[in-house]
Amino acid sequence: MLRLRSGTVGARFTILYAVVFLASGVGLLGLAFLLSGGGTSNAVPARNPPASAVGDLDAAQQRIRQLEEQLAGADAQQARQLLVGSLVALTVMAVVSLLLGRVLARRVLRPLRLITRATRDISADSLHRRLAVTGPADEVKDLADTIDELLQRLEASFVAQRRFVANASHELRTPLTTMRASLDVAVAKPDPDASTVALADRLRTQLDRVDHLLDGFLVLARAQHGALADTAVVDLADLVGAALRERSADARAKGLRVASVVPSATHVQGSEALLGRLVGNLVDNAVTHNEQGGWIRMAASATEEQAIVLIVETGGRVLDQREVDRLAQPFERLGAERTGSSGLGLSIVAAVAAAHGGRLALLARPEGGLRVSVTLPAAKVPVRA
Repeated sequence: MLRLRSGTVGARFTILYAVVFLASGVGLLGLAFLLSGGGTSNAVPARNPPASAVGDLDAAQQRIRQLEEQLAGADAQQARQLLVGSLVALTVMAVVSLLLGRVLARRVLRPLRLITRATRDISADSLHRRLAVTGPADEVKDLADTIDELLQRLEASFVAQRRFVANASHELRTPLTTMRASLDVAVAKPDPDASTVALADRLRTQLDRVDHLLDGFLVLARAQHGALADTAVVDLADLVGAALRERSADARAKGLRVASVVPSATHVQGSEALLGRLVGNLVDNAVTHNEQGGWIRMAASATEEQAIVLIVETGGRVLDQREVDRLAQPFERLGAERTGSSGLGLSIVAAVAAAHGGRLALLARPEGGLRVSVTLPAAKVPVRA
């Protein structure tokens, strides 16, 4: 009836209120019962009557005894009725005390439930939100203010971290550009040594990898910052086509069979640059971490929840789902064959999807390979006549 969950604060408050209310009721009923049955009357012995009045006295005493018996029966019946009424009242009070205790407990704990619900909805992407509880300066408001201060410190820490990553990536671009220019100058000299050319090629390859890593840092910091100033209506079909054309040579080199079923006018709202990077990383991940002669399937469809789901499937060996779940974290890779990648591809996809109000899901296919699905909110595009 009350649906009390054992062990919760609400249940403990309900039981406490009910016990106190019931104990008070029992005390009041007991006091009333004692006071109602405490009055007794004592007969005063009379003097010896004269001989002429003995007959009348016997008749009167007999009548008095009859009246006393009737009064005693009435008192006993009244005591039984009072006892039964007290038990009924006690039962009703027990039920009423539980109901009132539940109401009072819910009333007292309502601010805590609101704080818990609001705190649960706050994530790393919405640290700017605050509880902002209003009311008297009591323990509940102190708790809410403490949580707001904690959220403020966390937001400042996250912003500082993202700003540091972005600034460090920008600052490292300058020495990388200088080193690449120095290599080009050394190789451009007349009759360069063969070892110098080979060393320059190896260094240029490593510089390209570092430059790609820094570019990933910048995109990740921008996606996690949550500020999307260049939002527009973007067609996923155009982004998928551009990404597949860009990696077509690598796909042909590995003998990959590519099938894409992305209808035109599959519109989403967001940053075209970030969404292009999301699709590009999905295609790059599917091509780079595929087996020789494998396959890639891409599809997009709309759901009933006004969302667009982009799915990329690849074949390969059977993967462990526990390891696959970690791929959305930065620098996580599967096996030794992924050591050549930066480990930021799927983490950038997850960050870009979250910045657009979407989500990334990774599934190890039972027959082998990986299934990556990205859910993004569909854009509301007006229909042209």
